[in-house]
Amino acid sequence: MKKLALLLTLFTGVLLMQPAPASAYEFGDYRSATLIGKAWAALNSGDIEAVLAYTNKCIELYGEQARAMQKDMKEFVTGEPKLVHAKWALNDVATALYIQGQAYDKANMKDEAKEAYKGIVANYGFAQTWDPKGWFWKPADAANEKLAMLESGVSLDFGDFTSSHMITKAWGALAAKDLDQVIAYVNKTNELYAKKAEEMQKSLTEYPWENKEKIFSYWALNDVGTGLFVLGQTYQNAGKDKEAKDAYKKLIDQYSYSQCWDPQGWFWKPAEAAQEKLAALESGASTDSNQLQAAAEKDSSTTKQ
Repeated sequence: MKKLALLLTLFTGVLLMQPAPASAYEFGDYRSATLIGKAWAALNSGDIEAVLAYTNKCIELYGEQARAMQKDMKEFVTGEPKLVHAKWALNDVATALYIQGQAYDKANMKDEAKEAYKGIVANYGFAQTWDPKGWFWKPADAANEKLAMLESGVSLDFGDFTSSHMITKAWGALAAKDLDQVIAYVNKTNELYAKKAEEMQKSLTEYPWENKEKIFSYWALNDVGTGLFVLGQTYQNAGKDKEAKDAYKKLIDQYSYSQCWDPQGWFWKPAEAAQEKLAALESGASTDSNQLQAAAEKDSSTTKQ
C-alpha cells in the first residue's frame, strides 16, 4: 500500500507539471503574435500551464520558419521597424522561449528555465522583441543574463525590463540595504534607457509642469534620474561617500529635469534632493543611520512608465 501511495503521489506531481490539453485553451487566429500576447498575459497572471500551452503552440507552428530565418542571418536587423518585424517568426519563437524561461524560473523549475534560455541563445540569437513603448530588445541577451544569474545563484528580477519595474526593485533593495542589488537594477536601467533619458533632458529648458500625464511622458528621464538618486542614497547609507557623490553629481549634471512621483500625490525633484545631500556630504555633515533609513522609507516612491 505504501508503494502504491508513493506511485500515485509521483504520478500526480507529474500531471501537475504538464500543461492542460491544448483544447482547453483559446488560440484565437493562431497567429504567432496572438499566441505571444496570450502567453505574456498568462505569465503576468502566474498561470504556468497556460504559458506552456501558448508558447508550445507558437514553437510547434512557427519553429521551423524561425530557424530558417536565423540561418540566413549574420547580424541583427537594423533600420526601419518594419525590417525587424519582417523576421516575425524568429522574433516570436524566441520570445516564446523567453516567456517559458520566465515562467519556469518563477515556478522554481531552474533546470527547465535554463533549457528554455539556452534554446534562445543556441537557435534564435538574432531575434528581437518589440516593446509597445517603442523599441526592440534582444531575447538572447536577456537569456544570457538570466542564465548567468541562475548559474551564480544570484536572484535578480528584471521582470519585463521596463524602467519603472527596475526602479521599483531598486527602491526595495535600498530599503533592504542591499547595495549589490541596487547597483544591478540601476545599472540595467541606465544600460537600457540612459540614451532615451538624455534625449528627453536635451529637449527641455525647464521642468515639465502642465499636468501629471505630461510629466509621466518623460518616463525614461524620470526613472534614470530617480535610479541615480537611489544609488547615491544607498552608497551614502553604506558609508561610501565618494561613490555617493559621483551618483549625485551625475544626476545633477545629466538628468536635472527628472521628477519622481510620490504615491501620496505629488512629484519631487531628484536633482534638487541630490544637491541637498551632496552639500551635506561636501560639508562633512554626518547623518544618523536611523535618520537615513527613515529618509529612505519616506523617499521610496516610484515613477510611472
